[in-house]
Amino acid sequence: MRKLQLPLSQTQKVRFERAIERLQSLSSSANSDASVIVTDSIPVNHDDAFLKGHGTSEVDGELLATVCGVVERVDKLVYVRTLRARYKPEVGDIVVGRVIEVAQKRWRVELNFNQDGVLMLSSMNMPDGIQRRRTSVDELNMRNIFVEHDVVCAEVRNFQHDGSLQLQARSQKYGKLEKGQLLKVDPYLVKRSKHHFHYVESLGIDLIIGCNGFIWVGEHVEVRDPMAIDDQKDEEMISSSSTGKEQSHIPLETRQTICRIGNAIRVLSNLGFTVTLEVIMETVNLSNSKNIDIHDMLGSEFHVVVAENEAERRRTKRKK
Repeated sequence: MRKLQLPLSQTQKVRFERAIERLQSLSSSANSDASVIVTDSIPVNHDDAFLKGHGTSEVDGELLATVCGVVERVDKLVYVRTLRARYKPEVGDIVVGRVIEVAQKRWRVELNFNQDGVLMLSSMNMPDGIQRRRTSVDELNMRNIFVEHDVVCAEVRNFQHDGSLQLQARSQKYGKLEKGQLLKVDPYLVKRSKHHFHYVESLGIDLIIGCNGFIWVGEHVEVRDPMAIDDQKDEEMISSSSTGKEQSHIPLETRQTICRIGNAIRVLSNLGFTVTLEVIMETVNLSNSKNIDIHDMLGSEFHVVVAENEAERRRTKRKK
């Protein structure tokens, strides 16, 4: 939770501070050592063996925090997860990025990391969907796949010797993202989970929450079947060429929905709340129920309303 950088009236300030106090009381009662600053003591059971992780140090038999953040415990490992840190990648992470350079047999992708990601041509699923050796013709046609400023989705494959990330996009669900908007939040607001691809069927929207803090909100796109027969592909090419202008147009209702979801994510980021599908959709539904216009969602009043709603949601969830 952060200090709100928006002008608040006296009433809004009182409501917001009250909501923050409720949230802090809920978090502190749930885990008294959740948040720590430098030199804070981290309670551990010295009778049981434990492992010191990142952000901790043992001084005179006492485990102290060396960074500001949140205490995390994984089995016997105790470490401090720093806040507002840059993205710390892991193999298998789903990431969203922007192409910044087309080089020889590779694309360089910005990932909100201290180094750019590298997507090799050999690690890319070809447009024809056929698994084959890449040729010089494929290399010459790289700009037909991705160009600078394209938004792409990929998976972290491994780390290179210089510390940069090697990406892969061998599945049909990866690749170029179109007809939507890219948002950026602090990576610590995104929790790693089994599902980062979300399809909001009721709204016809695709939502990709990248582990690196880049979030994509766009019109739903059907994943093509790579095993489709050639005749079907030919028919699709003919139909797409004849209706290309119609397909490039996004309906007004869909664009408004994309903007509403995008503003909901911006509000959650401003407040420092964890960004999940559940919280995002609850914020969107809240704006609809309060009859708040899309541009008014970024105002002070809606930020206060979301903070109050989040405090009530956590209190209800804790009772259950």
